Amino acid sequence: MKSVTSRENSFFKQLVKLTESAVQRRASKLTLLDGAHLIDAYHAALGLPQSLIISESADEDEEIKRLLAQLGTEQVVNVVTLSEALFREVSPVKTPSGIIALIAIPARDVIRVCRDESFCVLLEAIQDPGNLGSILRSAAAAGAGDAYLSTGCADAWSPKALRAAMGAHFQLRIHEQSDLAKVAQGFNGKVIATTLQAKTSLYQTRLTGPVAFVFGNEGMGLSETVLQAVSEQVAIPMPGGMESLNAAAAAAVCFFERVRQNASTTK
Repeated sequence: MKSVTSRENSFFKQLVKLTESAVQRRASKLTLLDGAHLIDAYHAALGLPQSLIISESADEDEEIKRLLAQLGTEQVVNVVTLSEALFREVSPVKTPSGIIALIAIPARDVIRVCRDESFCVLLEAIQDPGNLGSILRSAAAAGAGDAYLSTGCADAWSPKALRAAMGAHFQLRIHEQSDLAKVAQGFNGKVIATTLQAKTSLYQTRLTGPVAFVFGNEGMGLSETVLQAVSEQVAIPMPGGMESLNAAAAAAVCFFERVRQNASTTK
């Protein structure tokens, strides 16, 4: 086990760049997973990380000790300890978890979990990584197979998006830099957008067949180009009188209404 205490260390500098820069993550095809739960989810789906980075106090955490013992039996090639100060600089959260993994960003074709290819989500310019990760988490939980992200979306593989998604990245095929209008036009089923102007309620819409849900930018909504490519627009009833829902909340409502309808048809 190697210990790093200097900011001049090349490995530490690489970690900082991966934390801060989407360009660096894309160029190197590497990213960081923060926290034992997320690392465990990666291991269950895709195997061993390239490296584990732990803080000096990590041996005080029972969950981290368990994970290190589990992965240690499978010969993780590189475990690096950072001083507490350096670990805080690398950690993407205010309260560091004590453990980070360095992984290669997985290609879509290595996502082996069987998913529902008739159910997908299209995201246009979702700029907040927490919102993006939350939507991906709900999509994976509801059984979606693919997520298509337009240019202008937050980096799907940023540590913050990964942490918010809590393992969804290893259950979905994620397509970045997608032409959403083209994807929508080629989808063999309903392509549904939620809009405030829609006259039809989500709960009046049949969702039991192939469905692609489309969600837009937190402030601007969907572009006219994408709206013209959808087959239906629906509204989520809000009897409490709020003007709108957060994009992640709206997505979760839609996904699990589909789950509910599918469950009702199988009874």
